Amino acid sequence: MQQKWKGAIYGVVGAICYGTNPLGALYLYQENVPTISVLLYRFGFAACMLFALLLVSKKSLKVTFKELRILAILGVLFGISAYTLYASFKYMDAGIASTLLFIYPILTAILMAVFFKERITRFVVLSIALAMAGIALLYNGSGEVSVSLFGSLLVFVSALAYSIYIVVVNAANIKFGAVKLTFFVLVFCELFFVAASFLAGETPILPPSTNALLWGLMLALVPTVLSLVLTAKAIRNVGSTPASVMGALEPLTAVLIGIFVFGEYFSIRYAFAIVCILSAVVVIVANKKKGLG
Repeated sequence: MQQKWKGAIYGVVGAICYGTNPLGALYLYQENVPTISVLLYRFGFAACMLFALLLVSKKSLKVTFKELRILAILGVLFGISAYTLYASFKYMDAGIASTLLFIYPILTAILMAVFFKERITRFVVLSIALAMAGIALLYNGSGEVSVSLFGSLLVFVSALAYSIYIVVVNAANIKFGAVKLTFFVLVFCELFFVAASFLAGETPILPPSTNALLWGLMLALVPTVLSLVLTAKAIRNVGSTPASVMGALEPLTAVLIGIFVFGEYFSIRYAFAIVCILSAVVVIVANKKKGLG
């Protein structure tokens, strides 16, 4: 029971942290920083933060070749997910993109059922239904937002890559801690974007201002270091499907940022959406002991 609720807390806080992605990305876009450079800031700074933490805590950085291959796969998957999500912000409202990203719990549940024979109970179905009802209420809630087809495709690729990332973390059963795991994932993310910038012929730029530097550090700390470490801990405590459904708080966070930071409209429709999403989280956590993981 204690492990379940500890995992729930990790999952909820990790999801909220990940939901702050649009905040930093949009401010950097306002300073004309290209997408690849934004992500190089995010993952480069984050890797440095975790490296310092590992040194202070005197943790070993030793990994086997087999573990290194898995970590490289995780880094590429997370890099693809991050790039396609950030790229979608240029084609549609960031809150809508973050909301649409939440199809990934469904993809995760399908992947776990198909490849690992994980049982999908009625509680999983109920929680996903509640969460998707909340997403439906959030989607186009003001009646004024048009959705780009290409932007939606980018979000789908992001969701698929992230769901595969969650499944691989769960299946790989890597023995070392979440901080060390996250550090290596971020290193491979950084290498992925260095290669991407070279292939795209795009020269990375340094932060053009102190404000841009601070937003880059924010992206490194909150939706990256904190989110990845806490999500990894959640997966190990409650399993892939419950951890992914707790991610319902990611689009909720994006909506709240829109309301309180950018002054977006709030309505009863949004209030019902929030209730549905939080109910989905409660159902998935409270019924973990009945076979959700």
